[in-house]
Amino acid sequence: MTTLRERKAYRKAVLRSLYGAVECNRPEVSGATLRDELHVPDEDLTAACAFLVGEGLITVEWTSHNTPATVSLTHDGIRIMEEEEESESTTQGDR
Repeated sequence: MTTLRERKAYRKAVLRSLYGAVECNRPEVSGATLRDELHVPDEDLTAACAFLVGEGLITVEWTSHNTPATVSLTHDGIRIMEEEEESESTTQGDR
């Protein structure tokens, strides 16, 4: 069973990967690409995506097997990631 720490890490990894794709002008990422890039088991990727959809941070087109076919950040998801990036740069600037 996946721990809370692992679930949170998977969610954050999905968001960061999608944000990186947006920065490279790729608005969508395939579920297979996410799984392979992040080394996340299908069931954990599905759970992370379902949670993030519920939070309004991503949109997902699901396959018939209920796994992510394509995933993209919503406007709110981009805002959250931009805020995190600003926060990290401010923290790093304080060093």
